[in-house]
Order: sequence, then C-alpha cells, then structure tokens
Amino acid sequence: MKPKVLKTERDYKAALAYVEQVMARARPDEAELELWSLLVENYEETHFAITTPDPIEAIRFRMEQAGLAPGDLQPFMQSKSKVSEVMNRKRPLSLSMIRALHRGLQIPAEVLVQESPAPYLARSRKPRKQPASA
Repeated sequence: MKPKVLKTERDYKAALAYVEQVMARARPDEAELELWSLLVENYEETHFAITTPDPIEAIRFRMEQAGLAPGDLQPFMQSKSKVSEVMNRKRPLSLSMIRALHRGLQIPAEVLVQESPAPYLARSRKPRKQPASA
C-alpha cells in the first residue's frame, strides 16, 4: 500500500488495517510504521479533535473525583459567596482563583483560563431612584 494523505473515513480505516498488518510482521519496518502512524494521527487530530472542558465543569469533575463539597472550595476562592457565584456562573474565575485551583486541585491551568462557553449571568441592577426635583 502506498502512503498518501488520508482524506476520507475509508482511507482512514484502510490505513488502520495496514498499520495492524505492518505491526503483525515478524520484523516490522519502523520507518514505514512511523510514516503510517503520522498519517493516521493527522487524520484523527483533524476529524476527532478533543476539546478542553468547560472550566466550571472541570472543577465539578475534580470535586466529584476528590469527594469535595462546594464548601471545600472556599480556600481557593476566598469566600462561600464567591464559590457560589462562580459555580452558578454569576462570576468568572479570577487569576488568583485559577492559580489556587491549579495548585490545590491540580486542574490544568489551560482548562481554567479559557473562556467558558456558557455565558456568565450578569447581575441585574435595580435602577436607582432619582431624587425628586423641587
């Protein structure tokens, strides 16, 4: 099989089958295997891209893994009210929160610094009463 850029799913599946054949040989050609692996990897990166998770969802996932409750996030976010606001998407993560969560919970910084796809809810302010004019 001649190497070529993989453009279709059919090409991709054929390449995977060929890589398996090469690996099954008693003495696989390493250069050929490396070339085909690069072609497969390139196709996968283009067609099966893995996106980074939403920062709040990443925090929730880490909390679940570690058995943490929202109150356990207070040391990373300074107060219970900030924890609540961040987790309910009413406040974005600050740089100090990102650093603390990264250090304390080992959440990758690149996940925490990205813009959350879910919009933060703007607090609606009540209009101020105008002083009565005399």
